[in-house]
Amino acid sequence: MTKKALIFDLDDTIYPIKPYADEMFAPLFDLLKPQLSSEVYQQVKEDLLTTPFHKVADRYKFNKELKEEGMKLSVKMTCNIPIKAFEDYQIAKDLPIEKFLVTAGYTDFQKSKIKLLGIKNDFKEIYIPDPAKSDLSKKDVFLQILQKYHFSPGEVLVIGDNPEVEIADARELGIETYLYDYQGKYSPALADHYGSNYANLPEILN
Repeated sequence: MTKKALIFDLDDTIYPIKPYADEMFAPLFDLLKPQLSSEVYQQVKEDLLTTPFHKVADRYKFNKELKEEGMKLSVKMTCNIPIKAFEDYQIAKDLPIEKFLVTAGYTDFQKSKIKLLGIKNDFKEIYIPDPAKSDLSKKDVFLQILQKYHFSPGEVLVIGDNPEVEIADARELGIETYLYDYQGKYSPALADHYGSNYANLPEILN
């Protein structure tokens, strides 16, 4: 079926988070490092790249005070360093099709990254399901987009880097998926389409 819309994730789908992580999360990392063993700290740093702070805090059983301090930082934190999109994002950006951005995370943090990347006008609408404000999932937002714009699931392609979140949520709704895996971490079998860059995306849509 001809696609009418693309729904993008942000982190590790439009830009790489890892090269910027130490600076981007510096206030949070500075809070956590003295409180955790070096082994746990390294695991927490890795998990924070893909998981909201309060879920990481629960996963590693942070005490109440540390969790509260971390949450205060997380919900106010913004990105203040120069960040760049993947070079091959230009291929996706230039496609003559409606695009939406659905990025879960703390609102101020996600908005600051969108602004620094200069991508706001690339999208018809931007949705930021914020885990500090509601239990809204990406699946809920995908459904909202389908209903608002009268798309059938077959008319949409969801593009993301996480097989367990946006890819899984889209597949539950019958939406076709594209796993963007620039680090080569996953099996292509986890999504309908797969790419380590966007070179094959125009061909998939045609």
